[in-house]
Amino acid sequence: MLMPAIDYGDVVSAAAPQTHLHKLTTLYNSFCRFALQCNYMTHHCDMLKQLNWPSLESRRTLHLSSLVFKSISGKLPPYLNRLLPPAAPSSYNLRSRTSTLLAIPQYKKTFSRWTPVVSGVPQGSVIGPILFNLFINDLEIGIESHVSVFADDTKLGKEIQCEQDVTSLQRDLDRLGDWALKWQMKFNLDKCKVMHFGVKNTQAMYTLNGTELGKSKQEKDLGIIIDFKLSNNVQCQTAAAKASKVLACIKRGVHSRDENIILPLYKSMVRPHLEYAVQFWAPVLKKDIISLEKVRRRATKLIRGMEGLSYEERLTILNLFSLEKRRLRGDLITLYKYIRGHYQPLSDNLFINRTIHRTRGHPFRLEERKFSLKHRKGYFTVRTIKLWNSLPVEVVGSESVQTFKKRLDDFLQTQNIKGYNI
Repeated sequence: MLMPAIDYGDVVSAAAPQTHLHKLTTLYNSFCRFALQCNYMTHHCDMLKQLNWPSLESRRTLHLSSLVFKSISGKLPPYLNRLLPPAAPSSYNLRSRTSTLLAIPQYKKTFSRWTPVVSGVPQGSVIGPILFNLFINDLEIGIESHVSVFADDTKLGKEIQCEQDVTSLQRDLDRLGDWALKWQMKFNLDKCKVMHFGVKNTQAMYTLNGTELGKSKQEKDLGIIIDFKLSNNVQCQTAAAKASKVLACIKRGVHSRDENIILPLYKSMVRPHLEYAVQFWAPVLKKDIISLEKVRRRATKLIRGMEGLSYEERLTILNLFSLEKRRLRGDLITLYKYIRGHYQPLSDNLFINRTIHRTRGHPFRLEERKFSLKHRKGYFTVRTIKLWNSLPVEVVGSESVQTFKKRLDDFLQTQNIKGYNI
């Protein structure tokens, strides 16, 4: 994962949804905290020669070497001990400054053999992404614009209202270029694009390392197609086309039409294309809703005995929801996680709690904001608020996600709610 010349992804002047590697960050923080408390770091490993970056400064070397431990004992928590390989062979020189040891993580209570690592980090190892995150953890220092980093993709975004904002964004791009030059990283300038949003956008020109960045009207980010109009039409068409192709392959390649065969194949191979990150790009236009639903209609019709039944009858017999109802249900479950679940620390950036307390309704009502743009009403942070506020207190007050799902299903069935647009 760590290479002398890294394709460091796209620099786009638009802020994408922030995604954090919670488990990786927690593991790294736990390692560092216990290493400092228990004095596990007893030798220095020359990471410069291993990474083939001989000119990097010693400060980065000390930072990377904080993950090199000797004599790990039972002081670490059990969940950390399970992730560590057994002790290194006593014959190996742990004090070597030019090499280190690596063992593949535990799999079914079995470890691989210790192997000398002369250069780089083998792909697939646990330490690879940890070292990469350590190496880029100071990328945002000094950047005034919004920075969104996921793996090796970086996006830089800023609201442009005057010429000073354009200068500020260009200055941040220069800082990124200086950072990459300092640490001998390499931006792939062919993949670095600028996307302008807004009708009144000045369409300013930006450069990185003296090279003018090209403009883009449409980009794929983490599997989602985003255009300069923030429309989800292309993404809906692409998702429906991919799902239709997979369904056609199943129809041609699988002779059986038994429910126990077709239905699992649809759920595992077709439906994921229709629902991947759908909270972000849920269809708003009727034609997009119909194009996605057509795939599910054809899939249920493949099952033996369902040919002459209506779509609603097929869904009832197969105990399935329509895609529109699944999207509504998934939205409310995700919103519950933001308001009362694991995502609660991030909710303040997306939602506003109602300050006016009334006798009716539940205590977790959210503020319904108004927007001038029509397609803004289809965003997750807007379309879910009205239905969330109308939920009974016994549903919203559920103590766990599983309880919330059960009570929500009962409420939707009782109220005969089939979707946002039905």
